[in-house]
Amino acid sequence: MMDPLYKPQGVEERWQRTWEEEGLYNAEADDPRPKFAIAHPPPNVTGDLHLGHALQLSLADTIVRTRRMQGYNVLFQPGFDHAGISTQNAVEKHLATEGKTRQDLGREAFEARVWEWLREYGGKIMVQFRRIGASLDYRRERFTMDDAYVRAVNRFFVHLWEKGWIYRANRIVNWCPFHLTSLSDLELEHAEVDDALTYARYPLADGDGHITIATVRPATILADVAVAVHPDDERYRELVGREVVVPWVERRVPVIADDRVEIDFGTGALKITPGHDPKDYEIGRDHGLPELTVIGPDGRMNDEAGELAGLTQEEADTRIVDWLRDRGGLEKRESYRHSIALCDRCKSRIEPRISLQWWCAMDDLKQPALDALRSGRVTYHPRSQHRFAITSLEDAPDWNISRQIWWGHQLPLWECADGHATVQETEPDACAECGSQDLKRSEDVLDTWFSSALWPFATLGWPDDTPDLRAFYPGDLNTTARDIIRLWENRMIFSGLELMGDVPFTDVVIHSLVHAPSGGRMSKSLGTGMNPIANIEQHGADATRYGLMKMASSQDVTFSEGAIEEGRKLANKLWNASRLLLQAGVTEVDERPSSLEERWILARMSQTQRAIERLLDEFDFAHLVDELYHLTFDDFCDWYLEAIKPQIYGGDADALATAASALERLLKLLHPAMPHVTEEIWSNLPARQTRLIVAPWPQAGDDAAADALRRVQEAAERFRRSGVATPLEGDEKRIFDAVVKPERSGGNGDASAEIDRLRKEIARAEGMLANERFLSKAPDHVVQAEREKLERYRRELDALSG
Repeated sequence: MMDPLYKPQGVEERWQRTWEEEGLYNAEADDPRPKFAIAHPPPNVTGDLHLGHALQLSLADTIVRTRRMQGYNVLFQPGFDHAGISTQNAVEKHLATEGKTRQDLGREAFEARVWEWLREYGGKIMVQFRRIGASLDYRRERFTMDDAYVRAVNRFFVHLWEKGWIYRANRIVNWCPFHLTSLSDLELEHAEVDDALTYARYPLADGDGHITIATVRPATILADVAVAVHPDDERYRELVGREVVVPWVERRVPVIADDRVEIDFGTGALKITPGHDPKDYEIGRDHGLPELTVIGPDGRMNDEAGELAGLTQEEADTRIVDWLRDRGGLEKRESYRHSIALCDRCKSRIEPRISLQWWCAMDDLKQPALDALRSGRVTYHPRSQHRFAITSLEDAPDWNISRQIWWGHQLPLWECADGHATVQETEPDACAECGSQDLKRSEDVLDTWFSSALWPFATLGWPDDTPDLRAFYPGDLNTTARDIIRLWENRMIFSGLELMGDVPFTDVVIHSLVHAPSGGRMSKSLGTGMNPIANIEQHGADATRYGLMKMASSQDVTFSEGAIEEGRKLANKLWNASRLLLQAGVTEVDERPSSLEERWILARMSQTQRAIERLLDEFDFAHLVDELYHLTFDDFCDWYLEAIKPQIYGGDADALATAASALERLLKLLHPAMPHVTEEIWSNLPARQTRLIVAPWPQAGDDAAADALRRVQEAAERFRRSGVATPLEGDEKRIFDAVVKPERSGGNGDASAEIDRLRKEIARAEGMLANERFLSKAPDHVVQAEREKLERYRRELDALSG
């Protein structure tokens, strides 16, 4: 017996347990059915899931549940990512609340704290997956620091080494002085700050005069190795080739010409400090200049800074500016607002720094991936993101694969005292080059992206040749946000092609980013993050899934609780309608239509099914749930059930059997998007042979009668708008009277006024469609919509005139 009110709390948790305990999420390698596989991108084990994760899961799970009902052997792979620096940062923030640092604990104790964090939040993530209703095969839970996964990461490193693509080189990197590690450009955020622009005079070494440079970082003057000017700058043409003296250190350096110098910035003369600026680094390399470093890994002045060693950069700036002022070398200082790079995790100011790093050459690795994208073997949706994926891969620099962090995959590389390197997963007996047995494992840690590249197949047992790997690779689909394209998807594509000989998936759905109601991206640190569990507890998982999909699009969207509320109302409407039928005494489920409204609802079911199948293939989730909403709320509940209430209350067996059959089909169509309420209702229908989650997807039937109630529905809309009754007869009048109940309105409207209004609308639409400028400039869907309006206005006028 169904309760009078639908309460998702309890129902949803019960069905999650039931489906999982009955093995209905399981995927087996020896299942003969066609396979469908999604290796769900693992969230970082840094804390609770956010609404973006809930959206991503809702989209993927809707596809997964549909494919399962369509007869596929579905693998929906769960797991979570150790996230390297992100997790380290999260644990360090937690330690700070205790007044401690990782240095206070020491490496071993700190790593123990990280594993405690993992056990807490890894477990929470799996609980949250279940609360959202994700039908993942939870038996297969994977973590990117599992022993088997670590072995896969090491094997990948060895493979790339053996290919000759891994090398070690000093390059300028984005350095985080807090985490003591390099960061990619994708791990930075930028902020506008107010600094002082210092104008310093550099005396000419061979006579009177000077050249003035402008800098926001006086502390780096100590590492200057040249002054550069633009070759077209007439002011400095005669100085090119001469030498100037660097203040404080009194180093003689050349004046060089380079077209990368901005003539309009400062004085047009640029101090060149290759060790502390990316542009200077490139200029220095091209001109063969030395690379000096006066700032250490911790962001303070190092021993090369002489008496300034140990000072912060701000303290060094003050000392140098005072020195310039005392000696007449300070021309002026002025305020300067500019953008700086910050670590996106700890918000420390990034220090450009030359560092010895491990790199992977990308030229050979990325070409097969580019071919796969250009040929369409892998397609990003929408197409704009496909073009971005190609461009980002074309421009991909060599991959920085090492980190200097405390937590992550240790390099499978062994070094002897002479610096020779031996790469293998286990410790070698001796150095391969010199035979030394005094070997030490590298302390560098593999970038977490290294493990992300392997996710679709390392989770299946690579590098071993496992049944799971043979059965479920390549997969079919991935869902993610656009900021992950370069971090995960493209890396998985080129890694899969290199190691497995095939792409890891054929389609990538790039979903919208959900912004906070106040605007801007959601952020836990700013207090604008939103936990999906709060929405689930208030409205239910089905309503939350529905609302998030309603918000999904190719554009970023602002979170709207109204969309989730709409999902809650839909679940309640479906519950009440189902309860009405079951209380009427439904004993069988069979299509035996005899009336106009019965033929119409079955045709509308088929028409909508074809639409949602098309929309699912196009990954258009917002329109998919909109179709389901109107089919359920408007067609099934407000029209069909209202029209057949006399038969329901009269105990008409044929009408009840047909209504139960229509409800059964509706539940199947709704289930992938709203699984819990539909399964609960399904379990109350008679003669259930299986759970809804694995019930066969229906075959769409004849939809020729899908417009059979159009005249009645337009008459109803017109009556509700204007009070004007349209002449109807027979079944159309019977249905109109049953649904609209015109006798309750208290009178008729002004038919002549409505006719005048329709004539004006017709004239307006005809004018627009006769306007060549409108036809040529307006989007096709706008023009088509105007044509449909005109046809409808003409129908309405004919109906009223009749």
